[in-house]
Amino acid sequence: MKLIRHGQAGQEKPGVIIDNIKYDVSAYVNDYNEAFFTNHGMEQLSALIAKKKHKLTPIADDVRLGSPTRPSKIVCIGLNYTDHAIEVGAPIPSEPVIFIKSNTALNGPDDEIIIPKGSEKTDWECELAVVIGKKATYVDEADIADYIAGYVLHNDVSERAFMFERNGTWDKGKGCDTFAPMGPFIATPDEVDDINNLRVWLNLNGKPMQNGNTDDMIFKPHYLVSYITQFMTLLPGDIVSTGTPAGSGIGLKPPVFLKEGDVVELGIDGLGSQRQTVKAYTSM
Repeated sequence: MKLIRHGQAGQEKPGVIIDNIKYDVSAYVNDYNEAFFTNHGMEQLSALIAKKKHKLTPIADDVRLGSPTRPSKIVCIGLNYTDHAIEVGAPIPSEPVIFIKSNTALNGPDDEIIIPKGSEKTDWECELAVVIGKKATYVDEADIADYIAGYVLHNDVSERAFMFERNGTWDKGKGCDTFAPMGPFIATPDEVDDINNLRVWLNLNGKPMQNGNTDDMIFKPHYLVSYITQFMTLLPGDIVSTGTPAGSGIGLKPPVFLKEGDVVELGIDGLGSQRQTVKAYTSM
């Protein structure tokens, strides 16, 4: 299955994609959130589609898509590709680097990226993210497949000056509003060929910037989810974002950062693509 949330920001309804056609399921499902995944929502939705597909209402192709889930938290991994660690001048980690990205940063896959007030170095990062399907605490890597609801494309937008030059944690430059474009859909594991061999790409104004593959990860997705559960409980619907390959703006010589009017396009095999226009912050 492929799960979507559609409609105006803050008013999204749940839907699905079947044979490349979008359908609304809001008559049967409240939302894709912790309660949905906790209460066997995936199994019930699969049964619903098998029984009532012909009764589902199609959605127009041009409808806005929001983040396909509303997680309690977004847990991210830093420096998980050797080439990315090298380009930013960081040592290769001996254990995963973990940080939290605010869920208020969530954005639709094609919504605008807003450069924050005072920003000098807003950057991009195309990433594979894992959606957690059930409560996970101290889970062994061998059992992680049973805890995964699916996978989703994530642009881990980052403000490098906030991260590295403002005397604090990375979270300062990771959780800004609009800094987590997610989607367009959650793909269930059966929809993805091999999470350890997926092309990861990003273009800026039509120019290729990132062209990596998940087989270059230092720590693989199942290991990362298991590792995180040794330090915190992951709740159903939570997102684990697994890091980005080389080609972010900070790694270029000279560095390149986002400016108003830029267009960012990115994608991962089997997980669709995103397209964002960049806009400078303006006070309300």
